[in-house]
Amino acid sequence: MNTRKPTMADVARQAGVSLKTVSRVVNQEPHVRATLQQRVHAAISALGYRRNEAAARLARGATMLTLGLVMENISNEFYSRLAAAVEAASAEHEALVVFGSYEESADKERMLIESMYARGVDSLIVVPSAADHGWLAEHPGLTTVFVDRVPLGLAAADVVLLDDVWGGRTATEHLLARGHRRIALISDDHGLSSVHDRATGYRTALAAAGVPADEELVVRGVFEPGRVSREVTRLLDLPSPPTAFFATNNRAAIGILQALRERPERPAYVSFDDFALADVFSPGVTVVRYDVSRLARSAVDLLLNPSPAPRRIKVPVELVARGSGEVPPP
Repeated sequence: MNTRKPTMADVARQAGVSLKTVSRVVNQEPHVRATLQQRVHAAISALGYRRNEAAARLARGATMLTLGLVMENISNEFYSRLAAAVEAASAEHEALVVFGSYEESADKERMLIESMYARGVDSLIVVPSAADHGWLAEHPGLTTVFVDRVPLGLAAADVVLLDDVWGGRTATEHLLARGHRRIALISDDHGLSSVHDRATGYRTALAAAGVPADEELVVRGVFEPGRVSREVTRLLDLPSPPTAFFATNNRAAIGILQALRERPERPAYVSFDDFALADVFSPGVTVVRYDVSRLARSAVDLLLNPSPAPRRIKVPVELVARGSGEVPPP
């Protein structure tokens, strides 16, 4: 099977124009007749041609294309998987990737972004903190795509999101369908759009089922599995404890597993985010999962094909039943 990627020469032949004309159209140079532009764009579409951004930069006398990736915490499995996927997607464009982890510190996030920019890395993929990002307007030469969360303080931004509301609703509906009515929510910082939207899905599912949301069963702002474990223990010791849990991220799911090691109860639980060994436990952990490669590829594509109009891509999610979400109430 021939897997050769189409070149500008192929586009020129398809369009019946010179290679120089194709180059001028691809690089958006002025004074190219509209009819020629249309022919070139039609050929590009027909062939599936994609410009080599690294080569284009080198041709302009620029350095090797380098992308920046700024994340919350590289030790979290989600971020390590995202970093690997961004690196793989960038390699297709012969681009390098530099990483930075701000470890829940908005000040460190800003320092990382500004340091990368000062060193010539002007194309960034950022998983934003809950802080205001209006200060990015001070750097008009910086191209930024946000992943997983909508940044605060920016009127317009390119964002690649998961379908968080649908995922939260589906996870909760799954537990409701097994007969659970006392469903606890274990969540991160609600100032993050992803966390907020997953909680919205949880509440939407409860309301649709006619089940009142009990705020006593809602835990917010827990970041570490150890704290989650303590909160789960506290909830299970209530006079009317939950019979099921929805964890809005993989760290919360691990905290639930830690708490249940010391408990006789066997509540049901569903996690947003898959994680290593989730299918090894008995029962396996029912999760809402998604294609991290698709998330990364979408972000890289937006970054390398800038547009004056803000764009938003939503990556679908799916529920994978492995046993923990199928446990009936006692």
